[in-house]
Amino acid sequence: MQPANFSKSEILEKLTPLIENTAMRYNMIPIEIDFSKESGKWFLRIFLYKDSGVTLDDCENVSRSLNPFLDELIPVKFYLEVSSPGLERKLKSDKEFIIFNGKTIDLKLKSLIEGTDEKHFLCKIADFDVERGLTVIKLDDNKEYTIPKDKILKAQLHMEEI
Repeated sequence: MQPANFSKSEILEKLTPLIENTAMRYNMIPIEIDFSKESGKWFLRIFLYKDSGVTLDDCENVSRSLNPFLDELIPVKFYLEVSSPGLERKLKSDKEFIIFNGKTIDLKLKSLIEGTDEKHFLCKIADFDVERGLTVIKLDDNKEYTIPKDKILKAQLHMEEI
């Protein structure tokens, strides 16, 4: 029997430390944890990151380690999906800008910033500060720009050529 009402935020509050600790045991960072309902079914989606790349074995290890605890913490039937964020992931959180420091991104702005006449360019993350925003180095002119977070329309990891 499934409860009629429960708080998604309370469930995520309980799950987050468990998921973070489990991922850390395998030298990974959960960059996104989502618990949502789609087409009448509940899904717990965990996106993991590590510098050397997340493998299928990594996802399986985390999934197996979490499974014994999840049924006790989640009061409804759910599907568990553990995966890598993908090669060209859209950056959604402050945490991701910090994790992906030094990586190349495709950046789209809502409006122009001082010093450039472009709204879309390729750059490297140099720093991220919650107050100041994102500091990037534009690859075509090697100049540094600090962009307030509210001016960012979209920031996405760029798949670099090998």
